[in-house]
Amino acid sequence: MAKRQVFYSFHFDNDVMRVQQIRNIGAIEGNTPVSANDWEEIRKNDISIKKWIDDNMKSRSCVIVLIGEETASRPWVQYEIVKGWNDHKGVLGIYIHNIKCPRNGKCNQGPNPFDNITFTDGRKLSSVVKCYNPGAYDAYNDIANNLDGWIEEAIAIREK
Repeated sequence: MAKRQVFYSFHFDNDVMRVQQIRNIGAIEGNTPVSANDWEEIRKNDISIKKWIDDNMKSRSCVIVLIGEETASRPWVQYEIVKGWNDHKGVLGIYIHNIKCPRNGKCNQGPNPFDNITFTDGRKLSSVVKCYNPGAYDAYNDIANNLDGWIEEAIAIREK
């Protein structure tokens, strides 16, 4: 099977080093990382941020929200989740607080960002979308060993 094309959603300032480790797993094709300099240029205005997200999400089959301590409060993460769901992509979350950042070590587990999104019938998106919490002992390998299955499950959930 060809590698799945995914879009990573995360809080850039806090979690980019943890996210880079997950990108290096190589099991899937993720959206191209943005350099810090390019990100500074992109985030100058909301129109350019939205365009970058929309362009990079187009050919992806799944949105993976990498959940750090403050991810749930980030407005662009919320936009990416809603856009992915509304575009019928698989959506899942992975807590990354147990991935060691070379600068800061581990962080606290953040809240579930899918709790912030509610369907018109009152249910929270978290009642449908799964979040995975890799083990504290070896979070990297837990993610590496399960990522493919988590993605396929998220796509199957969305297809229902």
